[in-house]
Amino acid sequence: MKPETTRIFEELFERYPALAACRADVAAAFDVLAESFRSGGKVLVCGNGGSAADAEHIVGELLKSFKKRRPVPGAVADALAAQGADGAALVGRLEGALPAVSLVSMSGIITAFANDVAWETAFAQQTLGLARKGDVLIALSTSGNSANCVAAARVAHAAGARAIAFTGSCDSKLSEVCDVTLRAPATETFKVQEFHLPLYHALCAMIEAELFVL
Repeated sequence: MKPETTRIFEELFERYPALAACRADVAAAFDVLAESFRSGGKVLVCGNGGSAADAEHIVGELLKSFKKRRPVPGAVADALAAQGADGAALVGRLEGALPAVSLVSMSGIITAFANDVAWETAFAQQTLGLARKGDVLIALSTSGNSANCVAAARVAHAAGARAIAFTGSCDSKLSEVCDVTLRAPATETFKVQEFHLPLYHALCAMIEAELFVL
């Protein structure tokens, strides 16, 4: 990790001492995400209810600047500048992005598949179509047992992708099938979700600090 990445990592546990039990898993999740992005991979994110909102939140932090402004990749900036004044001006209104897709926001395919086949495999169907070797699925489930998230993780592995779970403190079906599980130290749904936010915020900030020249 770069010094700034390490500082963000350590600050997480200073601010939230109850998350100390997640220390090794946060580091492992960071390694999985950093390796994927460095190799040209993308992140797919899914969850239900409040965790669906968290899925959207994570994607929002990855697709644009989070803590600090990110430069547009040089090749893209140069190609836009070559288009003339309008293209050059556009560069100033863009930010560096990390490829991320919220599976919960695709209402057309979700409702069609849930109606025609099964809700339990709607995320898995999207994962089948989108996941490639080197990608990462992030599945958020406070119980760790959401059937549609578990099915998506299984398909991700079958496609050569890896999977990271955000759950509560108990072992679960997701913890059995995912490469890394971040177990929030709580079991009540809202309390688990309260811990998930600082965990994924820290990971997004760490990835940004590691992969962008700030």
